[in-house]
Amino acid sequence: MIWRVDAHPCGVGRLLGLPRLWWLVLVVFVLPSTADARLRVTAPKERASGVSLPLAITGAPPRTPVAVERRTSAGWIGIKAVGSNAAGRASVALHTPARTRTWRLRVRAADQHSAAIRVSIRPITLTSVGDINLGDGPGDVMAARGDRYPWTGVAPLLRSADIAFGNLECAVSDRGAAQVKQYVFRGKPSRLKTLRGYAGLDVVNLANNHTGDYGKQAMADTVRHVRNAGLVGVGAGFDLAGARRPRVVSRLGLKIVFVGFSDIGPYDFAAGPSTPGTRLASNENITADVRAARDLGDVVVASFHWGVERDRNPSQRQRDFARVALAAGADAVIGAHPHVLQPISRPAPHKVVAYSLGNFVWSAGSGPTAQTGLLKLSLSTRGVEAVKFTAATIVGTQPRVR
Repeated sequence: MIWRVDAHPCGVGRLLGLPRLWWLVLVVFVLPSTADARLRVTAPKERASGVSLPLAITGAPPRTPVAVERRTSAGWIGIKAVGSNAAGRASVALHTPARTRTWRLRVRAADQHSAAIRVSIRPITLTSVGDINLGDGPGDVMAARGDRYPWTGVAPLLRSADIAFGNLECAVSDRGAAQVKQYVFRGKPSRLKTLRGYAGLDVVNLANNHTGDYGKQAMADTVRHVRNAGLVGVGAGFDLAGARRPRVVSRLGLKIVFVGFSDIGPYDFAAGPSTPGTRLASNENITADVRAARDLGDVVVASFHWGVERDRNPSQRQRDFARVALAAGADAVIGAHPHVLQPISRPAPHKVVAYSLGNFVWSAGSGPTAQTGLLKLSLSTRGVEAVKFTAATIVGTQPRVR
């Protein structure tokens, strides 16, 4: 606490009948100073780890040096200085630490200081899940038990994340004809509202081998319906430029950039210069798109549809693509398609590769195809700070945490 030593204590000392020597003691230990109510500093109450923290200062004397102070175990220390303008205003930015902590800040101008404010600094959480099908078996269950049913046990976990991400593996459209292939999946557009509003998904990968199951018109509908539901779709678009475009999601000042690639046919699902479709995986495409994403934000997440169905070990092709993505600047590589879980690795500090998160909302039987989970990443400007996997089992299209 700061104590005033410039107040005149004579009246108080005489009133209490104290010797003159004690007047100074009374001043130093009893009469605290007060902050200048006109001098204020404001900032966001929460900020992501490692980003810039903007401060706005008002009520300072015109054209006066202003010191930004932070509370430490040793007391208030000055950490930055700025000058106020003719209106007594100033702005300044601080760089937040990569680790979680709470800052107490104030500003001082001349012999006055502002009231203190608190800023919570923490990583951003990204929770990712595997394959999501709004048609086929899950669609039948939703029709019988309601669209929320498959999400009942996991929605709180997804909604608690700053960003929730999954692989949407179906067309979402009422139009088009089924393509000639072994399996075709199509969900109702209305179910995307539940996906967004109740389940809490924010971003979905569309670069896979089922978004084109009902033709190009339905592919365009899928992209449109995803956007209209308030979701961010990556890896597919109305044309090639849209399919390859990195998508930026900002949380508390941290910019997380998503790109998506499919390595699974039919390859005519690929977007053309003026036709809807997905972004195909190749070394050239991965390098170009990840580098473009790196220029747009702080953390890059590269999503892949790849691998061999029901193989619990990543293929050499998966490993090669992951290395290309990491070399180009990706911080997290998240895969799907094998319909079983594959390893999660930390190839370098602040990097992660999840080769396959398996099924999630899916008609999975017993055994490996029913084993799933939620991958939670803690993100800062350094990349991936922490990794946690919560195991779950699919029962009747409903993932249940163990």
